Amino acid sequence: MDVSHETLVGISKSYGLFYLIALSVAVAVYVCWPRNKSKFDRAAKSILNDEDGPWR
Repeated sequence: MDVSHETLVGISKSYGLFYLIALSVAVAVYVCWPRNKSKFDRAAKSILNDEDGPWR
């Protein structure tokens, strides 16, 4: 079986597309998972808690 360059490029593009879609879905599920809400809220407020006042 002779595999041409165009065939390999097509397969790699398809694999990359499905890989990125699966990765995006996994990240979206992780971010929207209810158990992680407190972690993200704490991270969002942590930068505000470290400030003592204006920089002089």
